[in-house]
Amino acid sequence: MIALTLFSTLLIFLLLRVPIAAALGLSTALAVLQADLPLTLIVQRMVVSNDSFPLMAIPFFILAGNVMTYGGVSRRIVAFADTLVGWMTGGLGLVATVSGVFFSAISGSSAATTAAVGSVLFPEMEKRGYDRSFSAAIVAAAGETGIIIPPSVVMVVYGVIAGVSIGDMFLGGFGPGLLMGFSMTVLIYVLSRKKGLQSTSKFVGFKQVIKSFSSAIWGLMMPVIILGGIYGGIFTPTEAAVVAVLWGIFVGFFIYKDLKAADLPKILRKSAIGAAVIMFIMNAAGLFSWIITSEQIPHKLAQSFVAISGGSEIIFLMLINVLLLITGTMINASAAITILAPILVPVAMTFNIDLVFFGVLMVVNMAIGCITPPVGVDLFVATTISGVPIEKIAKAIFPFLVVLIVDLILITYVQDIIMWLPNMFGG
Repeated sequence: MIALTLFSTLLIFLLLRVPIAAALGLSTALAVLQADLPLTLIVQRMVVSNDSFPLMAIPFFILAGNVMTYGGVSRRIVAFADTLVGWMTGGLGLVATVSGVFFSAISGSSAATTAAVGSVLFPEMEKRGYDRSFSAAIVAAAGETGIIIPPSVVMVVYGVIAGVSIGDMFLGGFGPGLLMGFSMTVLIYVLSRKKGLQSTSKFVGFKQVIKSFSSAIWGLMMPVIILGGIYGGIFTPTEAAVVAVLWGIFVGFFIYKDLKAADLPKILRKSAIGAAVIMFIMNAAGLFSWIITSEQIPHKLAQSFVAISGGSEIIFLMLINVLLLITGTMINASAAITILAPILVPVAMTFNIDLVFFGVLMVVNMAIGCITPPVGVDLFVATTISGVPIEKIAKAIFPFLVVLIVDLILITYVQDIIMWLPNMFGG
């Protein structure tokens, strides 16, 4: 009965568009009252849920991404991508995707990646005669690798909840992120040929490519520093996040010189709000997780999945993908991981599925959800940047979703796409 109250009230609050953190908090508080548990339990579990050193990485990774964005990194990354692929058919569309992959290695956020790439490239695509809906769909799709390619805030959230190595999660994101980026690049090339979107520029030569790379390299060094430091035993993921902030400040102030002291209050405010939202969700989810565990919901769900799938890992993973894709269209990635990971991780363990693989698979599903109607967050970012109605973007994004679903199937059943780097470096 308590579980029914918990999930039914949570669903009602979500349908009423109550913010996810408040919805979680209110539904779990009602469940506590129904169970006649002491009210002090609410505060206790919420505090305990954030009493984690690795969670401190979240505000610093968010801050690092914002510092790099304001520091002029996005403009230089786009310029570098333009020298690489801008001369090809559908050049600006390809530039958007390649820039999205590069910027994902800095921002840790799909929405931030979409905003950074779209604000630079959408006006230029419009000038060159690209269909506005197609351009907006490209911009939205460019951001979906933002939470897959490290550093990823969502992976930190999962790593803390599941108790797995955040460094291994980061390594596991490279394969899927690069596969999805490559697939979208091929799709944009094919669609651009059909639409007759020939490039008006020519290949600038390797000398110019090297020059633009040398300008962008300072920003692109961030994931190298983070992962190199973690696996070199120099610092922990949390300390790596702090180093990333310091690196971003150094590059923005002293290398690019685009970052101004006047920008810092805006950066700090934006980062604080972003981090506070996630941490509040984690607070509420701590109590939520405790209640569902005490009600043995993961155990009961595991039994149900085993019965439905007949003990088949293949069928189980298919069911999980369907569940996660549907969830990802309605709830943002951090919130979805926070709610579902405590429920699904014990189920995955009954199938002896590697939890790093399972975590990255969850994040990949959430990334696809970011560009899936009706409420994919990247669609709303794209419509804000472009002014194109979201229903038109939703129609134009459909071919991208088909390709990404094919990628998801490959990632699900060819597990080395995720695990080859963690196995190589993480043991």
